[in-house]
Amino acid sequence: MQRRVPYSYGVVLVQSSGSSGQARDATKLRVGVVGATGYTGVELLRLLLAHEHVELCMVTSRAEAGTRLDSVWPSLRGRCELCYEAPDMQALANACELVFFATPHAVAMNMAQELLDAGCRIIDLSADFRLRDRTTWEHWYGTSHAAPQLLDKAIYALPEVAREKLAGAQLIACPGCYPTAVQLGFLPLLENKLVETTSLIANAASGVSGAGRQAKIGNLFAELSENFHAYAVAGHRHLPEIEQGLAAAAGESVKLTFVPHLLPAIRGIHATLYAKPRGKLSATDWQSLYEQRYADEPFVDVLPQGVYPETRAVRASNVCQISVEPLAHSNMLCVLAVEDNLTKGAAGQAIQAMNICYDYAETMGLENIVALP
Repeated sequence: MQRRVPYSYGVVLVQSSGSSGQARDATKLRVGVVGATGYTGVELLRLLLAHEHVELCMVTSRAEAGTRLDSVWPSLRGRCELCYEAPDMQALANACELVFFATPHAVAMNMAQELLDAGCRIIDLSADFRLRDRTTWEHWYGTSHAAPQLLDKAIYALPEVAREKLAGAQLIACPGCYPTAVQLGFLPLLENKLVETTSLIANAASGVSGAGRQAKIGNLFAELSENFHAYAVAGHRHLPEIEQGLAAAAGESVKLTFVPHLLPAIRGIHATLYAKPRGKLSATDWQSLYEQRYADEPFVDVLPQGVYPETRAVRASNVCQISVEPLAHSNMLCVLAVEDNLTKGAAGQAIQAMNICYDYAETMGLENIVALP
């Protein structure tokens, strides 16, 4: 089978074959994953392996090259027989139509151009292409950007905002976990210019899986259990990403006070958001505003008035649950948003973007019911 490289990067024909040299199922989308040794990576593998239109062809890792995936992730036993392979851009381009990056920042930006030139689509779960401004990115991530020419070409993949742009995207930047919850919580207010934009507050907490799989003292059970604390109070890397998205929704610059916290839990994000209305608090039906904004969104669930979301209700799902509560005594608006940081905050949202790109049903592979307790 041959595939045609999208016109925006020139037209060539590439012979498609997997890294093993075996013929691939021509009816399925051939997908590769760079990384996938961390928690976001295994969440991505879990979802891809259950997707009826996807064939996982190649997974790379320098540290685990030659090791079977199910040796690193026992949950994949009987579901996948692939081994990790050393990263090779030509092999990825030959084997795959779409490549996911489940890597730390400053990895995808060094590989993206070569894959794009070879005709691959890219969905990057790291922060490499989320920010439009190179100087801002370099300030917050402490290194030079290796592919600044791609920053304007990348589509920021918050589907609830960028659905139409995703349809033809070649380079997709998957939003961060905190930015997803905070933006979805504030969007209806800012899009309708109903709140002040200079005094937004986001008080958010994440499960420890958001810190990655590295062995750190702060991630030990004895340190984390029965404990709750703030971190990066003076400035978190997700702040400029959130402000960029909120400013786009508002049509003007915004100022956000963002304080993240660490939950004594594995998964989940809980964001408590505050905004000051531009008019009287009682002048707007806030519940209807949110229900109407998200009425057609398959993965945003606006809860009934007076019902507040819990992280356990969205565990391992691609759903963000939201409730809105006017605070009459302070003339402020409180919005609560919860999501699973590994799913809607990362891998699930990446699959959602993939579904849109390839005109699959947007919910495909993402309709699982949460297990409780």
